Amino acid sequence: MSGSGYTYEQAGVSIAAGNALVRAIAPLARATRRKGADADLGGFGGFFDLKAAGFTDPLLVAANDGVGTKLKLAIEHNRHDGVGIDLVAMCANDLIVQGAEPLFFLDYYASGKLDAAVAERVIASIAEGCRIAGCALIGGETAEMPGMYADGDYDLAGFCVGAVERDQVLTGTEIGAGDVLLGLASSGVHSNGFSLVRRLAADKGWKLDRPALFEPDVLLIETLMAPTRIYVKSLLPLVTAGRINGLAHITGGGLLENIPRVLPAGAHARVDADAWPQPRLMAFLQAQGTIEPEEMARTFNCGVGMVVVVAADQADGVAADLEAAGEQVFRIGNIEAGERGCTVAGSVETWSARAPWSATHHA
Repeated sequence: MSGSGYTYEQAGVSIAAGNALVRAIAPLARATRRKGADADLGGFGGFFDLKAAGFTDPLLVAANDGVGTKLKLAIEHNRHDGVGIDLVAMCANDLIVQGAEPLFFLDYYASGKLDAAVAERVIASIAEGCRIAGCALIGGETAEMPGMYADGDYDLAGFCVGAVERDQVLTGTEIGAGDVLLGLASSGVHSNGFSLVRRLAADKGWKLDRPALFEPDVLLIETLMAPTRIYVKSLLPLVTAGRINGLAHITGGGLLENIPRVLPAGAHARVDADAWPQPRLMAFLQAQGTIEPEEMARTFNCGVGMVVVVAADQADGVAADLEAAGEQVFRIGNIEAGERGCTVAGSVETWSARAPWSATHHA
C-alpha cells in the first residue's frame, strides 16, 4: 500500500452495496407487517408486541433452519426466487407442529462478495414466505466475508419465533390407538434429500434446463426447485380449535423417522403407501437411483409434506376443512398400540417394489 491507508473496500467489503441492499429490502419487509410487528428495519434488533398479537398466556417457541444443498442448485442455475420460501417453510412448519403461530422471522444471508441483485431476489422470496406463513420479517443480517465462500456462493439461515397459548400446545399426549393419519400433499422434494438429488444429477448427466421426462411442459430444474409448501394458515384454525391431536413435518428422515417424533409411548403409526399416488417426480428420482422403497420412506417426503393425527370421529371433518383451505388430503394410515415408532408398508409394484415391503423405525 503506497502512501495511503487501508480501507474496508480494498479488503473486499462494500459498505455502499450493503446500504443499497438495506434500502431495497425495507419495503419488502414492511409488506410483511402483522399485528404485533410494524416491520421497520434498522436499529439493533426487532421488536414484537405479544399483547397486540392477541395472546393472553403464551409460550414462545423458536425454530431455526437452513435450505441445505438445494441452495447449490439455486446458485448453479440462477434460481433464487423460491429459496426464501423454503427457508421460511422449514422454520414455520416446525412451529405449527407444536401448535404455535409463527410471529416473526429473522434471516442470515452470507456471501464472500455481496451480489446485491441476487441478495435482493433471495430476500424478496423470504418476505414472500413470511407473507404466506403470516409472520413478520423484522430483521436480518447480510454478511459479506471475503475468502469464506467460493465466488458466487452464498449461505442462508432463518430463525422464526412463534407463540401458542399454554393450553393449546400440541404435545402428542392425546394421540392413541384408532387415531387416523391424514397426509397433506407436498409441492415436491421440499428442502431435504438434495445431496442425493445432486449426486444423481451429476452421475446420470441430467439436463436440468430441459423439460422433465415426466412433466414435458415444465423444466426439470423447476420441478426440483419448487418451494416447500407452507401449511401454517390451513392448520392454524384447526389447532386453535383443539381438533388436531398431533402434527409431523416431513423433513430429513422422511415419513419413517418424522412421524414417531410426535407420538407418545405405546403408540405406533402404520402408514399404507398404497393409500396415495406416488408423485411422478418421486417415481423419477427412485427409478434414476434404483432406490429401494424403504430408503425412499426415510429420505424423501414421498408426496406427503405434513402428517395430521386426528381422532377417528374427527377425520372426515378435518379433511374437509383442510381441503376447503386449499390442501390436497390423503388418508394414509392410523395409530395402533405398540412400540413407539412408525411402519411404512406397500404392496407389490407400490413405489416400484418387486414384492410386498415394509420399513419400520422405532423412536
